[in-house]
Amino acid sequence: MADTTQASPKDEKRAQRLAHQITAFAKSHGGSAEGQLAHIGRGTVRIALVGANGEWGTLVAPSQETARRAVEIAGLTLSDDFDGELAAKVRTGPYEWKRMAGIQLGGPRNT
Repeated sequence: MADTTQASPKDEKRAQRLAHQITAFAKSHGGSAEGQLAHIGRGTVRIALVGANGEWGTLVAPSQETARRAVEIAGLTLSDDFDGELAAKVRTGPYEWKRMAGIQLGGPRNT
């Protein structure tokens, strides 16, 4: 039996807004992007983005349905996991390395 539920106008507007942010990210980071969806709690979903130039970022959607709709509208290619090929495309800069080293080596707290 097919799912006949439709997103509310509010959910569709959220998806449209997220899709706009996804496409803006892709344009400003090499012209394209890939992503991965991950449940992060209380129904919210992280949309991890990796641009063609290796820059990365995240967005948060209020639900799995909204995240999937935003990705569909934006035409984002999704990976099942944030490892392997997708993770290998991420380019980290001095800020990330300093931050990761500080957390690991007892540096400044991650606040």
